[in-house]
Amino acid sequence: MHIRRLLPSDAAAFQSLRLTGLQESPSAFSSSYEEEYDTPLEAIEKLIANRNLFGAFVGGELAGIVSAGRESGLKVRHKGYIRSMYVSSACRGSGAGRKLMQHALAFIATLEGVDQVALTVTADNEPALRLYESLGFQSHGRIPRTLIIDGTAYDDVPMTLQL
Repeated sequence: MHIRRLLPSDAAAFQSLRLTGLQESPSAFSSSYEEEYDTPLEAIEKLIANRNLFGAFVGGELAGIVSAGRESGLKVRHKGYIRSMYVSSACRGSGAGRKLMQHALAFIATLEGVDQVALTVTADNEPALRLYESLGFQSHGRIPRTLIIDGTAYDDVPMTLQL
């Protein structure tokens, strides 16, 4: 398994994995398959070029993705974030998620002045909650009805890690 920053040339693989994630795990994302399925590849290339996106590659295939960065406002620049974490169902349990998170956290730690990292996870996603807690994240309550998908409400759990 190899973890690296995604390049615009990874756009097709990224889009394919992202769309799979949006279909397989719709409650894990605030976006939906219907909103993203027809996004032009050129837009995905620009997204990758302008964001800190990392991928886990297994046998040369993209198997996991995560976005990492820092908040941009003057009052919140001390906060890093993790977003859009996803590992393909075939690679879950392989350590890909942990390695992606470790890579993303190491990247965030290089950002001057960042002293904490925040993420949000769907409350019923027990494997993700266990992973984040094992990395030192602490939960801070529960946000009810963050998403509603086909009439079902899902709560979110905000979590932070102090660097």
